Amino acid sequence: MLEHFLSSRTRVKLLQTFLLNPEGSFFMRELARKLGEHTNSVRRELANLESVGLLKSQGSHQKKFYQVNTDFVLYTELRALVFKAQVMAEHDLLRELGRMGRIQYAVLTGFFSNLPEAQTDLLIVGTVNRTKLRSLMRKFQHHFDRELRYTVMGRKEFDYRNDLTDRFLYTILENPHLAVINKLKEKPKA
Repeated sequence: MLEHFLSSRTRVKLLQTFLLNPEGSFFMRELARKLGEHTNSVRRELANLESVGLLKSQGSHQKKFYQVNTDFVLYTELRALVFKAQVMAEHDLLRELGRMGRIQYAVLTGFFSNLPEAQTDLLIVGTVNRTKLRSLMRKFQHHFDRELRYTVMGRKEFDYRNDLTDRFLYTILENPHLAVINKLKEKPKA
């Protein structure tokens, strides 16, 4: 049964898309564009995943929508596997981020903390090589299968906005987030 899930790059991308977005409903051409894969590969892999019961579909042949079957016997385990792979990628991101410059504070939010109303996924306070950071974020966008939004601000700007209870910072600090680098003397207020 495992050969149905881990034997192709396209299938792994589809698994990530469906298992990280269980409420989502996608049609084949949309997935091909989103994943950067050929429509024939996507069509074949969708059929494979549907045949084992992980996906369910509705609609006509012209516009057939696919959604993950949350009642599938291995759904919980596959979702956990995808999340663990994501956590490992986050560790890689953070390790490389630590080499980008002098970062005093870095927070994972938005996509990483399941907070869609956040305007950023990564907040960095300090100085970084922005060209290298842009390149690093592009690299990890492919892994996470989505655009990663990031914000860089200097310490003075951060302190000023934090003192004002800036809405942008408030949304991040008041909601679930993960401070992955914290070299600040005092905890930022929400």
